[in-house]
Amino acid sequence: MLYYLFEYLENCCNFPGAGMFTYVTFRAIFAIILSLIISIWFGEYFIKWLKRRQISETQRDESIDPFNTQKKGVPTMGGIIIIVAIIVPCLLIGKIKNVYMILMLVTTVLLGIVGFADDYIKTFKKNKEGLNGWYKVAAQVALGLIVGLTLRFSPDVWMNEKVETKIEDNKEIVVKTPAVKSTRTTIPFVKDNNLNYADLFDFVGEPYKYWAGWIFFVIMTVFVVTAVSNGSNLNDGMDGMAAGNSSIMGVAIGILAYVSSNVVMADYLNIMFIPGSEEVVVFMCAFVGALIGFLWYNSYPAQIFMGDTGSLTIGGIIAVSAIIIHKELLLPLICGVFLWESLSVILQKFYYKAGKRKGVRQRLWKRTPVHDHYRTSLALVEKNDPGCKVMFKGSSRLYHESKITFRFWIVSIILAAIAILTLKIR
Repeated sequence: MLYYLFEYLENCCNFPGAGMFTYVTFRAIFAIILSLIISIWFGEYFIKWLKRRQISETQRDESIDPFNTQKKGVPTMGGIIIIVAIIVPCLLIGKIKNVYMILMLVTTVLLGIVGFADDYIKTFKKNKEGLNGWYKVAAQVALGLIVGLTLRFSPDVWMNEKVETKIEDNKEIVVKTPAVKSTRTTIPFVKDNNLNYADLFDFVGEPYKYWAGWIFFVIMTVFVVTAVSNGSNLNDGMDGMAAGNSSIMGVAIGILAYVSSNVVMADYLNIMFIPGSEEVVVFMCAFVGALIGFLWYNSYPAQIFMGDTGSLTIGGIIAVSAIIIHKELLLPLICGVFLWESLSVILQKFYYKAGKRKGVRQRLWKRTPVHDHYRTSLALVEKNDPGCKVMFKGSSRLYHESKITFRFWIVSIILAAIAILTLKIR
């Protein structure tokens, strides 16, 4: 709203300083500061409100913690803090008519509602299972369809595969390839780094491969949204874990969005130019600021948990933002921690069931998601599952959750840095 106000003041009144709101860098920095302040300020009052009403998560399984960290009475639903701290700055200084900003806000609200419903059932209905998993998947699939079909049919969505800036008669001239709707995406570590999904369907011939490419893109969008959202949910198991990792991922995607929305940078890096995607930069800055502010209370020892209200939402935000800027194939790298958490659960179940068919009790790790492996003793595994064999026992030394969290953050920083370097390594 403020963006349109200052735009009016600049155009009609030549109001001094109003032009600052036309610069994405100013609005992005303003967004991260404002969301950080809102997250810390609102978080304090929200935590007190939750404590007065004794709204806390159903007791977690603390038997796996060798350090006996007590988390009884810690409020949950902290994802509401994150959502408020994201939405308010975006409504104030974002271009709310921008299709990409609309998609990001829809993602935040939709998955926030689903996560809240899950937390509500766990907290007030005392049902530890929460919302039926199929309802969560249905919401994620619906969001994927909304995003994919909007990117296909909205007249405001288009891109230039190549742009070039040059100087003629002391004037900078921008030369662009035709603006098109495209199913192209970026492949990391490859010189000709664009892949057109439609090219995968050359065998069906023209014009069918074009439509097949878009159908595949929509399916890919649904898969990415579901996978990253669930990966974020699995990663949320220790104080500060999901919030810290997600803020690092948000920084990486914000940088990728900035270079994709800037003609000069797109030319220099030889990447797709996506007009309007600068609003993804503003949104991701609000996202990062909200998460850092949330860490003020969520870092060890946590004063509040984000719950599914937060974890499902931040995963969806990361997925949709990457899809908008055609960088979804970079997500296995950027979200490597989420991917590893998800794979650990899948492989553990597969390995356990395979052994069960043979009459053998076996596990790959002591406990999954894999972050719990590092604080679970073999004695506890034997106690809970007598006779079970563990393939990857690891060190006999157990780690405090704060050390595990910091090490996961370090891994996320390394992966995010590599993802940004792929802009030049190809």
